[in-house]
Amino acid sequence: MQSREETNIARMHARKKGKSGSKKPLATTPPSWINYKPEEIKTLVVKLAKQELSTSEIGLTLRDVYGIPDVRMSTKQKITQILKEKNLSSKLPEDLQNLIRKVVKLQKHLTINKKDKFSKRGLQLTEAKIRRLIKYYKRNAKLPKDWKYDPARAELLVR
Repeated sequence: MQSREETNIARMHARKKGKSGSKKPLATTPPSWINYKPEEIKTLVVKLAKQELSTSEIGLTLRDVYGIPDVRMSTKQKITQILKEKNLSSKLPEDLQNLIRKVVKLQKHLTINKKDKFSKRGLQLTEAKIRRLIKYYKRNAKLPKDWKYDPARAELLVR
């Protein structure tokens, strides 16, 4: 069940009534038709990470190319945990990194199109979302307590 805050944020930013969509199946054992052993899956994850793919891109590639529907079900570890073990994880969480990329694109757009008020509003909403995420990640020790987000230096964070 969603918390009240999650529902309000969804309504506030997207004029929708919250999260909906498909959910993963509740199966706990990997399907019998997977041809890969857990160690092979881990090496594939590391190989794809060295090609500079994000964790979500790694998951999509494993699903679409290699026919591995769920890494966690097969290996008992998430992709991020596997990458952390091999010291290949990024400094910033992926969702935060994607939001910062979005801010950089919006900032570039707004330097050219100064009167685009809709994009300016989108920039404000995205930066508000970034601030909420940073607060969450600091609280859960995924970011250091002294980490600061600076919109002026956002481009340096996502290179």
